Amino acid sequence: MTKPLLIFDMDGVLVDVAESYRQTIASTVEHFTGAPVTRTQIQDLKNQGGWNDDWKLSHYMVAAAGVDVPFDRVKDYFQSIFLGAGTGPGNPTGNTTGNTTGSPAGGLILHEQWVARPGVLEKLNQHFRFAVFTGRPRYEAFLTLGRFAGGLTFDPVVTMEDVQNPKPAPDGLLQILSTNPGCQAFYVGDTVDDARCARAARVPFIGIAAPANPRYLDLVFLFQEERPYAVIDDINYLDEVLES
Repeated sequence: MTKPLLIFDMDGVLVDVAESYRQTIASTVEHFTGAPVTRTQIQDLKNQGGWNDDWKLSHYMVAAAGVDVPFDRVKDYFQSIFLGAGTGPGNPTGNTTGNTTGSPAGGLILHEQWVARPGVLEKLNQHFRFAVFTGRPRYEAFLTLGRFAGGLTFDPVVTMEDVQNPKPAPDGLLQILSTNPGCQAFYVGDTVDDARCARAARVPFIGIAAPANPRYLDLVFLFQEERPYAVIDDINYLDEVLES
């Protein structure tokens, strides 16, 4: 019998990105505007939905502050501090972890922390197969999986380049489901865009609302509006809701 499928978003789900992507947004916007940015301001925009792409979010925040800077310039600065100067995408291939060429050169991506405690995902993997649907570029997704995921297999890994329409559109989930017809699946995400994506694909959604989130209660209420399967603090509690 085929195991059911757990499909993970990455940022805020498999990895804590408070000091990587979120800090890169704040540093990028401050660089161009001269004004500090709080994590609460960023979360407020994330909670609005439609801001799954951190490059576009950064550019929007710069423009909203009255600074006219081309999108590509904002994106290039973002990447320079996220990956580190001189680091560029290699050619990661395949559908499991560790397929990267090159490594980040001191960028904020190195500040990421793997959320799962030792053995948690390995135990889940006895009963579920794993996949990933993330808004990250493929190179960055495989860099992080290669650093942290060890012998775990995520198949497939669907990234920014693989979909025509980003979240909250369900394209990525539908792509995964099309290669697993009839398979029970769950999507685990940490934003309202993830929740709306799951609902559009008719996949049960498990929301991650970390108590440290500056808009924790707002996020929980937003998730509840999307009729989730469950809402938990982090993926270390997945076994409890999936066994219930």
